[in-house]
Amino acid sequence: MIVLEIGKNDAGQRLDKFLLKSFSNLPPSLMYKGIRQKKIKVNRKRAEEKQILKEGDSLQIFLPEEFFKKEAAKEGFTRLKANIHILYEDEHILLADKKQGMVVHSDDKQESGTLIDHVKAHLIEKGEYDPQREQSFAPALCNRIDRNTGGIVLAAKDAESLRILNEQIKAGGLDKRYLCAVMGTPKKKSDLLKGYLIKNADANTVKVYDKKPSFGDSKEILTEYRVLASADDLSLLEVRLHTGRTHQIRAHMSHVGHPLLGDGKYGGEDKKGRERYQALYSYSLTFRFTGDAGILSYLEGKTFKIPPKDIPFLRYFPDYLQNI
Repeated sequence: MIVLEIGKNDAGQRLDKFLLKSFSNLPPSLMYKGIRQKKIKVNRKRAEEKQILKEGDSLQIFLPEEFFKKEAAKEGFTRLKANIHILYEDEHILLADKKQGMVVHSDDKQESGTLIDHVKAHLIEKGEYDPQREQSFAPALCNRIDRNTGGIVLAAKDAESLRILNEQIKAGGLDKRYLCAVMGTPKKKSDLLKGYLIKNADANTVKVYDKKPSFGDSKEILTEYRVLASADDLSLLEVRLHTGRTHQIRAHMSHVGHPLLGDGKYGGEDKKGRERYQALYSYSLTFRFTGDAGILSYLEGKTFKIPPKDIPFLRYFPDYLQNI
């Protein structure tokens, strides 16, 4: 018999979802059959597939142990020396300043050394995360930004915080602001740009239209900006997204004639060789929760910002830096 104790990060899940998430070698058909035949019990009583697990529950499993062996944790983060720029951290969350050029999750170009790997390595070093003790939970990122964009990425350190943050992000409970350096100077000092975006997945690009196209799967986009400073051939903008689409800021600003400095994909080639990456940084995050935020309610109204010295392209706006 196998006995599993449900910890706080496992609680709140359906029994079947928990088992499938925790044990990748367990065939779903065998699991469901085991529940029906009372070979999987909760607190020594008959269990139901949709039963919600509680912290402190005990699972008794009368199935072959080979399906419940824990896989060795990936070496990508267990042997990694954490190198992460932490903006804020407490017992529930971590805000990281992701530097330009780092990928947040593994992809076909990079499998290890990602931001989430460094977050996990950091928590292992602090003794706050043990992948061998956790059954179904791992620290996770709640938002993501492009490889070549820098800025604030939010990570949840426990399951309850992850659930709350995902709900709040979906409900618009987080106010994110971006800084970008664009080519030229917009005619209006501030504006709410409206348009429609169509994604080309094969080319990993998007195209913006002023009116809803009669073709393709277009999405409405709303991009609000205000000009903070201008210097030489550049302008510094603060941007707020009312919709969050792929490459929205980059494509929308290019569409109105002001591509981001260094953004060769959308027409902002830096002929002076000043920037290796597009000049875009997610620099500010304010928690404006909608409804009950539970254990994270203490964050309501708090704002976190990247220090100006840590945003590379601000050096092109010396007068702005002196006045902030």
